[in-house]
Amino acid sequence: MAGAVAAAATTVGGTQQAFASGYGSGDLGDWQSQGKAIASDATIRSVRDSDGVFMFGDSIGVQDGYSLAVRLGDRTGDLLAVNNWSGRPTEPAVDALQSWATNFGMPRRILMATGTNDIFTPPDFGPQVDRVMQIAGPTRTVIWVNVQVSRWSQTTATQLADQRNGAWINLMLADRQKTYPNLKIVHWAEFLAAMPSRLTMYLRDGVHTSVPDGQNARNELIVQALAAAKV
Repeated sequence: MAGAVAAAATTVGGTQQAFASGYGSGDLGDWQSQGKAIASDATIRSVRDSDGVFMFGDSIGVQDGYSLAVRLGDRTGDLLAVNNWSGRPTEPAVDALQSWATNFGMPRRILMATGTNDIFTPPDFGPQVDRVMQIAGPTRTVIWVNVQVSRWSQTTATQLADQRNGAWINLMLADRQKTYPNLKIVHWAEFLAAMPSRLTMYLRDGVHTSVPDGQNARNELIVQALAAAKV
């Protein structure tokens, strides 16, 4: 399965102006200079040809993508091609999806593990879900992992804003599911909320998964959803 997921790419230079959000969580930083893991063209084609899974995510995906690829391969035999970039909000992730769809075509399952970095401007998130569903079309299944954000390193006020904005993002995602029957949600936030101890057991900073416990728990939820969507 080593070829199923790209190794973490080297950090690249780049600048992006931070955007003042006004929503209490602060500003979106320079995500373009952060680490990424993006599959090679050969891997993308192999995954497309085998009707595996395309994944688009953020820093959680950068950390957990390889483990997810192994778990998915062991469970279903599917290959995974990743496009994960730390700090990236949803809009440029959808741009990447559009690029892959144009240049390579798509398998029947698309995994979106993005939305965490939309807490800075939550209203931007909903239209990007619509874009994904338009790109995927009605015959493909989009599996989307919802978000849990409350950065423990921040002030109490910022943590509360993170929670509020994350809940807003999850509500927008749930609302879109009413419109798109081929949109399936992985309820990561609800899984964590079901038992108070899970927040500290499965998260290491209020956002990213702990390794291995949180990584295994989140990846298992994702693999279950991908397996259920396999046709």
